[in-house]
Amino acid sequence: MTGDVDTSLDTVRALRAKVEQLQGRSLDTPVLPTHPALAALLPGRGLRSGASYALGASMSLLSALLAAPSQEGSWCAVVGMPEFGVEAAAHGGVDLSRLVLVPDPGPRWLAITSAIAEVIPVVALRPPGRARDAEVARLSARMRDRGTVLLVQGPWPQTEAMIAVDEGQWSGLGEGHGLLAARELTVTVSSRRFPVPRQERMLLPSPDGRLAPVAEGRSRIRSPQDLAPLRSAV
Repeated sequence: MTGDVDTSLDTVRALRAKVEQLQGRSLDTPVLPTHPALAALLPGRGLRSGASYALGASMSLLSALLAAPSQEGSWCAVVGMPEFGVEAAAHGGVDLSRLVLVPDPGPRWLAITSAIAEVIPVVALRPPGRARDAEVARLSARMRDRGTVLLVQGPWPQTEAMIAVDEGQWSGLGEGHGLLAARELTVTVSSRRFPVPRQERMLLPSPDGRLAPVAEGRSRIRSPQDLAPLRSAV
């Protein structure tokens, strides 16, 4: 009986090693803190160290992803996004004391991103152009070595997951006209780690400007004192 158990364990280890080889990183890779509503959709329930993620153009989504790591003490950098608003980011929960902005990295944007990834654990990037495969491979290797998370607005090769939001629907006084309180939308996460994309309705922003589950956010919207002017970027 013991021999059968040992054989089964060896088989599991071999399969696990094969999966990790195909996927490019260990299934036990540590994850950075993430809002619970987003964590429930992500592979590994968080942002995996050394992994890259493809995002849509939503600045609210980006702020929601940066909020928890920055609050827990991780430095974050935003590269190539001159319209990134620090006021909206702060309202979304980002700790500005741990945020570095590089609005215009210039033609050597990939080299600058790679240098930043050496010292900052969370880097958000909007590529101004297409990078060569060899350059992307070098950046990926450096990220894995340093445990850096890369959040890319736009397509990117070998991503851990793609995170997208729809346009959503605003609510507030006058059924969304005038004073806007919150936006309800669908967050969709697609990954090669699971066969079917995962979706969840969320408030982004909620009345306090941050991400919230729909049920929690709706209960707060009913309170008039929670209504606030729109201060978060779409």
